[in-house]
Amino acid sequence: MHMAFSLDTATLEAALVGYSQQLRQIEAKMEEIRRILSGSAGGASMRRATTGTPARQKHQMSAEGRARIAAAQRARWAKVKNAG
Repeated sequence: MHMAFSLDTATLEAALVGYSQQLRQIEAKMEEIRRILSGSAGGASMRRATTGTPARQKHQMSAEGRARIAAAQRARWAKVKNAG
């Protein structure tokens, strides 16, 4: 490292201490992000952590709704089978 002006040892040591502190802060933030990501497959926890708003709840489909979808899918497949 060659600079246009000379830095003394004390200045370089102070810089090293400052950069080490910044590195520890960055590593702590990275660990927090990893913890958030590992606890959330869809990232809802990440949104909650960064915005302060509650995560959106997933819609729970009723048994009747699932049955209607299944019946519609069976009808579509029947049409495909009969057409071929």
